[in-house]
Amino acid sequence: MDLVYFGNTLGAWAKALLTFLLWFTVLPLARASISRRLKGRAAAHPAGVLVLLQALIRSTSRLFMFAVATYLAMRWLSFPPRFDRPVDIALLVIIWWQVGRWLSALARHLIDQRRGHEAGGEASLNILRFVAMLVVWTVASLMLLANLGVKIMPLIAGLGIGGIAIALAVQNVLGDLLASLSIALDKPFKVGDFLSLGEELGTVEYIGIKSTRLRSLSGEQIVISNGDLLKSRVRNYGRMFERRVAFTVSVMLGTPLERLREIPAILERAIRARQKTRFDRAHLQKIGDYALVYEAVYYVLDANYNTYMDIQQAINLEILEELQGRRIELAVPTTRRIEPDPAARDKPA
Repeated sequence: MDLVYFGNTLGAWAKALLTFLLWFTVLPLARASISRRLKGRAAAHPAGVLVLLQALIRSTSRLFMFAVATYLAMRWLSFPPRFDRPVDIALLVIIWWQVGRWLSALARHLIDQRRGHEAGGEASLNILRFVAMLVVWTVASLMLLANLGVKIMPLIAGLGIGGIAIALAVQNVLGDLLASLSIALDKPFKVGDFLSLGEELGTVEYIGIKSTRLRSLSGEQIVISNGDLLKSRVRNYGRMFERRVAFTVSVMLGTPLERLREIPAILERAIRARQKTRFDRAHLQKIGDYALVYEAVYYVLDANYNTYMDIQQAINLEILEELQGRRIELAVPTTRRIEPDPAARDKPA
């Protein structure tokens, strides 16, 4: 055991090998055992901390455990100074790579928790996930460089100046990226919502980093950059829980007064007879040039447009039936042509 190989005795090499085998066996077994226990407890009691611990354990790589076992084994050995720097660099790279994996698991856990509280925002969460991963790995890379002895403050300053130049060159792309992040955080709409953007109407199909895609009523796809979209006035019909409806009925001017008093009640009964409606009012709104105009207002307790049209059609048919039964005629605009007086034509000027 006193024989020397590569500057270390055979006994030291044996202790290092046993240490490596021990830790490289114990660490994976411990990870598997802890992960299994946490999985069982998280299934019975789905607490956020248990789920987070399980994600952190799963993200612990075998390469990191190999590095830990190697580091503990190397404590029994001595190497020439020229080997210390490469070994330190390799260990630091593996350690900060593992730290990045842990931070990524933490970020994904927080984003998944947000998804659990807010349904239907998968596209927005993908944007948040992308930004979070970019920040995590940027920070991990900078910390690795700092531990390797690189002065990162001048590097950050240089990147800042270069970043300004790049930002000016690609400001439209960065504007769309920041707009996508704003959409992800503020959530003005989600996939499946029906939007009105000026003259454009469509259902949101995809929310990306650069653009948002809508499917129009006529079938074509509308692609709008996120920056332009946030500058527009957006009407989101997907967030509409009820629809206010106002319609008018015009009857002839010569309709008897007792019949006119019955019309508001006719309108109210026609509305209340429909399901998913809430009656508001019905009045004789105005006396027009050729008609008496009644206005009725109600709410459809469903955002679906087809449901509204079915209800309005049923109301219209019932109103027509009631008016015809009472011999109340609807007003129709008419024009009267006045012929010149023949006698006046023969009179001298």
